[in-house]
Amino acid sequence: QVQLVESGGGLVQAGGSLRLSCADSRRTFAHYAMGWFRQAPGKEREVVGSISRGGGTTLYVDAVKGRVTISRDDAKNTMYLQMNSLKPEDTAVYYCAARSAYDGGRTREEYDYWGQGTQVTVSS
Repeated sequence: QVQLVESGGGLVQAGGSLRLSCADSRRTFAHYAMGWFRQAPGKEREVVGSISRGGGTTLYVDAVKGRVTISRDDAKNTMYLQMNSLKPEDTAVYYCAARSAYDGGRTREEYDYWGQGTQVTVSS
């Protein structure tokens, strides 16, 4: 079973950068497609992007396209979310999720395992 732990969140000024990490403590990471989601106060959890098993395909939602990069290092059982040019509207709790499939999904229901989340706050 996958156990996911996010890290790297924090407070950053608008225009700044953060890199979030998602580690699988049980070393089953390579078997899963992975995704990043976020949930702002009072809003539904939404997908940020995903990466396929092996990392060959990445997908991003339009709101972050060009500003974020998702990558994975299967040797380290870790996925990353590099976020640049951050905006106040990027403020949210960011979650990573694992899906028992080759390709990443776009909806919460497609994912089987979730981390506890890490807070990202972007000040204006």
